[in-house]
Amino acid sequence: MLTIGELASYAGVTVRAVRHYHAKGLLPEPERDHSGYRRYDATAMVELIKIRTLAEAGVPLARVRELLQADEEAFAAAVADIDKRLRAEIRQRQRHRERIARLASGDNLVLPSVVVEHLDRLRALGVDERIVQVERDGWIPLAARSPERVPEWMARKREQLADPLLIGFYLTLGQALDRTDDDPQLVELADKLAAYITQMADERGEDYVDDTDIEPPLVKLMDTLAFDTVPPARRLIELLKKRGWTGWTELKRVDPAPAAAGTWQEDTAARRSGRHW
Repeated sequence: MLTIGELASYAGVTVRAVRHYHAKGLLPEPERDHSGYRRYDATAMVELIKIRTLAEAGVPLARVRELLQADEEAFAAAVADIDKRLRAEIRQRQRHRERIARLASGDNLVLPSVVVEHLDRLRALGVDERIVQVERDGWIPLAARSPERVPEWMARKREQLADPLLIGFYLTLGQALDRTDDDPQLVELADKLAAYITQMADERGEDYVDDTDIEPPLVKLMDTLAFDTVPPARRLIELLKKRGWTGWTELKRVDPAPAAAGTWQEDTAARRSGRHW
C-alpha cells in the first residue's frame, strides 16, 4: 500500500495533481487507515497513470472521466482517435519547425525553390541586388495567387536568361539605378529594351511577352513596388511607351503617341549629348 506522496512519485505526477483528480472525481479517494493516512493500492496507481497519460495527450478531464468508464472496445477506439489527432499535430508542428528553420534562408520562406533558384541565378550573373529584390517582391504575390503556373513561368524565365541581350538589359538597368530621370542614358536603355521586347514578341507572339493574366489591382501593386525600389523604372516606362510598349509588370503593345516622333528625336539627341556609361 502506498501513501499519496509515494503514489504521486511512482506515477510521475505531483501530490497536488492527485488531489485535483480526487476533486474532479477521476480517481477514487480511499478511506484513511487507523493512523489517519490514505493508502493506495496497485489499481489506484494504474488508474492514475491512465489519467496522467490521457491528460498529457491533451484529452480534457471531462473526456478522461468518460474514457475511464468506457468498455475495452470503446476505450480502444478512443485511443485510436487520440493517436490520429496527435500524429496530425506532430505533422503540423514539423511543418512549423521547417518554416522556422527556413527563416534564416530568406527567400525560401515565401517562394518556391524554383523561383529562389532564378533569383540566385540573377545574383550569379551580377545583377544589382535592388533589381533582384524587385523580382523577388513581384514573384511573392504571383506565386501565392497562381502556384500551379510558377513552373511554366520559370521555364520561360530560364529560356530568356539564355539570351545575352536580356542579361545585358539587366546589367545596364543596374547601372541606371542611381541615375536621375533626365539622364540621357535611360534613353539608350529604353531603346535596347524596346528592341528586345519587340523582337521577342514578333518571334514568339505577344502572349509570350506577357501571359501573367493578373488582376489590375495586383498589377498596380507590383508596379508600385518596382517604382519604389528602382525609381528610374517609372521614367523608363514613359520612354518605352514612346517606343510602342507600356507596362512594367504587364507588358502591352501600344501605338506610339503622335508627338512621339519629335520627342524620340529629342531623346536621341540627348543620348548623344556626350555622356556615356
